[in-house]
Amino acid sequence: MPHAADAAHREARLGVTYALAAYLTWGFFPIYFKALAGVAPLEVLSHRIVWSVVTLVLMLTAARRWEGVREVFARPRTLLTLCATTLLIAVNWLVFIYAVEAGKVLQSSLGYFINPLVSALLGVLFLRERLGAKQKLSFLLAAAGVLFLTIHHGELPWISLVLAFSFGLYGLLRKQAPVDSLSGLTVETLLLFLPALGYLGWLVAGGRSAFVAGPAPLTLLLACAGVITSTPLIWFAAATKRLRLATVGLMQYIVPTLHFLLAVFAYGEPFTRAHLVSFACIWAGLVLYTIDAAKLLFPPPRQG
Repeated sequence: MPHAADAAHREARLGVTYALAAYLTWGFFPIYFKALAGVAPLEVLSHRIVWSVVTLVLMLTAARRWEGVREVFARPRTLLTLCATTLLIAVNWLVFIYAVEAGKVLQSSLGYFINPLVSALLGVLFLRERLGAKQKLSFLLAAAGVLFLTIHHGELPWISLVLAFSFGLYGLLRKQAPVDSLSGLTVETLLLFLPALGYLGWLVAGGRSAFVAGPAPLTLLLACAGVITSTPLIWFAAATKRLRLATVGLMQYIVPTLHFLLAVFAYGEPFTRAHLVSFACIWAGLVLYTIDAAKLLFPPPRQG
C-alpha cells in the first residue's frame, strides 16, 4: 500500500538521522576521554553510570515516562535481556576508556571497523536478514581491509575484538527487547548504579577520588559524563528500532573513521602503508553499500 510504503521510508530516514547523530558523537569521544587521562578507567566508567542515572531520571521525570521503566521490571524476560545488555555495554565502555587512555585509539578504530561486520553477521544469523549482491561485495571489501590490518599487527587485537562483539551483541539484543530507548537505557544504568556508586564512595573514603581531589575542570568533565553517555545511546537505540542491522552496521564506519583521523592527526599514532590499504578497502565497500542502500532509503517519486 502506498501510504504504508511512505511511512516505512519516513521511518527509515528518521532512523538514519538518529544513527548519524549517535555515530558523530561517538566519533569524537576520544577527545573527551583524553581529557580525563590520569583518572583510572574504572572510576571513569563509574561516573558514566552514576551521572547517566541522574540525567535519565531527570529526562524521564520531565517527559512523564516512568511507566516504561516499571513495565520492564514487571516483565522478567525483558529484564533478563536488559541484564545481558547491561553487562555488554559496561564491558564496551570500560575497554574503550582503557584504549583511549592507553594511547590505543587505532585499536579502538579497528574494533569499530569490525563491528559493522559483526552486526551484519548477527542480523543474518538471528534475524534472517538478507543481503543483495552489491551489499555482499561491500562486506567482502570491508572484511578484506580489516583482515589485512589484523594480520599486519601480528597479534590478536583483543581490544578491537572485545569492542566489536560486545557492541554488536548489544545492538542485537536491544533490537529484540520490547522497550523504548529511554526506558531501556534507564533500566541498564539502574542495574549498575549501586555497584558504581559504592565504588566511587570507596574511592572518596580512601582519599583516591579524582572527582573530589582533582582540579575543578576535571570534576566538571566527570559530572558531564551522564549527558555525554546517555544521549547518543538513546539515539542509537532509536535507530536500531527503525533500520535493518546491516544498515546500522555499515553506518557505524563513521565512528572508527573519526577515531582513525584523531589517532593519526591529533594524537600522533603511526599511519602505515597497511593502514592506508585497509582504509581504502573499507571505504570502497562503504561507498558501494551506501549507493545501493540509498535506493531503498530515498526511492524516486511515483509518477501520477
